[in-house]
Amino acid sequence: MTDTTLQDRAAGAILGAFIGDALGLGPHWYYNLDELRRDYGDWITSYTTPKPERYHGGMAAGQLSQAGLILRMLLQSLTERGEYDEADFCRRLDEDLFPQLDGTPMHGPGGYTSQSIREAWRRRVQQGLPWSQTGGHADTTEAIERTLALAVRYAREPRRLAESIARNTLLTQSDELVLSLTVAYGAVLALLVQGEKLDAHLSGKLMHLVKSDELPFHAVTTGELQAPRRGEAEPSHVGRFASPDALLTPSFIARAAADPDIRIEPAWKVSLVYGMPCAVYHVLPAVYYLAARFSDDFESAVLHAINGGGQNQARAMLTGALVGAQCGLSGIPGRFIAGLEHADQLRELARTLASHLS
Repeated sequence: MTDTTLQDRAAGAILGAFIGDALGLGPHWYYNLDELRRDYGDWITSYTTPKPERYHGGMAAGQLSQAGLILRMLLQSLTERGEYDEADFCRRLDEDLFPQLDGTPMHGPGGYTSQSIREAWRRRVQQGLPWSQTGGHADTTEAIERTLALAVRYAREPRRLAESIARNTLLTQSDELVLSLTVAYGAVLALLVQGEKLDAHLSGKLMHLVKSDELPFHAVTTGELQAPRRGEAEPSHVGRFASPDALLTPSFIARAAADPDIRIEPAWKVSLVYGMPCAVYHVLPAVYYLAARFSDDFESAVLHAINGGGQNQARAMLTGALVGAQCGLSGIPGRFIAGLEHADQLRELARTLASHLS
């Protein structure tokens, strides 16, 4: 694996996330699939304009939602500072985002403000709390949607990856399960950026990082999840998170995606299998399934994510990052980049971040 390939994969992860986010702008949060098909046809193939009465009404096809805008904000901080500078990122939220919010859902850049950002705004702006006390209890993927930039930046430094993602997540979400799943997604993305595949062997590589005290997950098993040896003391580096299950899930789902006896057809129906709602435990299994099944087919991955309805924007954003990391920026069809607003700026941000990988 060459540095060029590493950088292509890193840039592909970032552009893949932006593309997935923008693809979801029009058909976001249709839980009635008949209504989704009525408004956008039997198969969505590209960027679409939101209907006036919907979540992102008034915006145009190819634009980013607020999740994409916050990801861009973190990327700008990372590329300008060279490292994760939490004070700089928080300053950007204070000065550039929060003055545009009023605490209501249907307001703010991107046309909609998520639960975790609304809660952080209330605690920070209305209550005057420090950033150490702004995290709420949203059980969603909103932290993953921005911290994927940190996963790319520290793809070769698992300790720094886990530390920076955990700290950034706590700015808006304090639930320990959400925190562990967010760090785990980042660890998966990092290995894909390094050139690994989302397959049955990936979790074993993640567990090796746990055993070497590079990822903060608790684990007492030996080898291939075998029982601990009798009389052996618990590891001295007991992790922050209760179990390594968040790291084991991706490979189990990847095995299912590759098993000829287990088929979800068409693949967009993965949203019905794992659930269409917004909670992280609905979104991530579908993301891992699509990213494993379509590991070298960016278009199929993100379009099946979008056409499944429900929280399809997060599903496509996180799938786009994982598949973009596997196929690289060079493997993303040009039409998705051409239709993305400010594509040149976003691609330059992605490439600049990729150039910082050590």
